[in-house]
Amino acid sequence: MKIAVITGASSGMGREFVTQIDRAYGDILSEIWVLARRKERLEELQKEIKTPLRMFSVDLTKDSEYEEYTKALEKLKPSVGILVNSSGFGKIGTFQEVSKGSNLAMIELNCHSLTKVTYDTLPFMKKGARIINLASSAAFLPQPRFAVYAATKSYVLSFSRALKYELTSRKISVTAVCPGPVKTEFFDIAEENNQIAFYKKIVMADARKVVEKAMADAKIGKSKSVYGLPMQAFEILSKIVPHEAILKIMSQWK
Repeated sequence: MKIAVITGASSGMGREFVTQIDRAYGDILSEIWVLARRKERLEELQKEIKTPLRMFSVDLTKDSEYEEYTKALEKLKPSVGILVNSSGFGKIGTFQEVSKGSNLAMIELNCHSLTKVTYDTLPFMKKGARIINLASSAAFLPQPRFAVYAATKSYVLSFSRALKYELTSRKISVTAVCPGPVKTEFFDIAEENNQIAFYKKIVMADARKVVEKAMADAKIGKSKSVYGLPMQAFEILSKIVPHEAILKIMSQWK
């Protein structure tokens, strides 16, 4: 049984990964395992693709629910060809404007859950398999009014890059996807209390194109996938301009 595993599959980038993996690899996959809280969304998604979905209606932050996934791995012992860690969320606002619960939940889902899914899935991955982790261009430097979210994505980027080298001998690739703002439901949650900065709206990208590039970059084993000239320029800028100078400018833009 050869499968792909995708978290956060019920919407946004995760859903787009399911669609594109089905189109690209549906002929060789037995199933796509999808993990998300909203089962009705997963059932709707099944109607749109050909590859059978094994649905796990779980909250990844709740171990009692997450065990359903690990037990399935142990019982069926599939060969995981692609793992996409797409679950995550962010909240816009200063550290104290965002509730303590939301700040801690971002860390729990964006970092802790991604790490445990990767850890538990790796034993079932073989030579040629790929891990795709959803980071963000926010990982390139600290971001005022997005402090915890940016920090969690810095973790994802650092973890992914180190893991790639650790898995070289097993010939398993790891790609961190670092898009800028993407037109998904992400900002419906992120903007619950505060609006996204105008300069981010200008560079808002299409999820389909971001995922297309991520899939292509993962196929050739790139460690990072950065979509679009604005974000590629931003990455370069973050390497050559002192972060303090960039942060002062960002903190004044709303």
